[in-house]
Amino acid sequence: MPSKAFYTQGVAILLRQAPTLDEVASRLGDFTIVGRQKESSDWRLSGPSLVIAYKAEVNSYVLVDIVDHRWPDQMGDPNTEPELFGAWHLGQFGPGTWPGSLKRSCEHAWTWPDGRSVPMQHQAFIRIRSSYSFGAESPAIPSINMPENHDAVHELKFVTRIAAALVQLPQAICYFNPNGECLSPASQFLERLSDDHSSTGDMPLQIWSNVRFFTLPNTDPSWSSMDTIGMSQLDAPDHEVFYQSNAYDPGEVDAFLRMVSSYIVTEGPIIKHGDTADGPGNQRWQGFHVNEALAAPARPAIRWFPLDRRKIPAELTKGPAPQLMSWKETALSMLRLRRRPDK
Repeated sequence: MPSKAFYTQGVAILLRQAPTLDEVASRLGDFTIVGRQKESSDWRLSGPSLVIAYKAEVNSYVLVDIVDHRWPDQMGDPNTEPELFGAWHLGQFGPGTWPGSLKRSCEHAWTWPDGRSVPMQHQAFIRIRSSYSFGAESPAIPSINMPENHDAVHELKFVTRIAAALVQLPQAICYFNPNGECLSPASQFLERLSDDHSSTGDMPLQIWSNVRFFTLPNTDPSWSSMDTIGMSQLDAPDHEVFYQSNAYDPGEVDAFLRMVSSYIVTEGPIIKHGDTADGPGNQRWQGFHVNEALAAPARPAIRWFPLDRRKIPAELTKGPAPQLMSWKETALSMLRLRRRPDK
């Protein structure tokens, strides 16, 4: 799926029923609405919408549209559903969004007990999409059109502020980030947005990017995996970890994933293939760049293993993995410990 092309960010509000455009506009008094547009002849491209100024000097606006249909979680067949297939190809459901994102979001809604079922009751949705290409037709082949000083964090914060206003509509069920594959009811979303985010570089990663937990099929059942999804919104890779389940606290692994995610966003792509970092269990963890993460959707990631001398299952060593070090090598590695990822 296009990562960033015509649209650069995209989130949604799932609805019990569609509000009017006036109802939506009434919630956006803190923003500059510069236009209204009628529904496109194809709802997949745009419903009735409002255009909000973001950085007008570089032609950056946010399109807020109401879609009186259920979220199309499948891509559609190019022969029988060419309009839906084409809309997915153009990134109309959010840059970097993959088919099945809503289903996976529900399956991994760990912090919302009703998150597995309630979001699927929606009958409509609002899309909030940012772009630097307004006034241009959606190209047949998506292309990137962003200024050199593009700030993905600031941009996504702006889009999230719009979502915070609209998630309080009486018709709203929840906030949905289709790229980050995460869901939050209004109260949880607003609470997380107002939390202290100092540990994640002043970024509300919990509402931008999910952390998922997996048992690993066809491998040693004592091993588990956790990963992030959605860091491409911030022009950064996702991360995945493999570890022996009874050796590490999943809460510490979650915090580690958030730490390395925010570190790359704030410091740049400085974690190289084979670099190590302090991690859960007071262990050193080693990261490897891979072209495709183990769990869907397909995307680049940094794959982490603890350097704890436990034997890694053969199924997990088919890609890059640590080599078992001698005790002397382990001791020398310990002498190089630092408090943040190193080269």
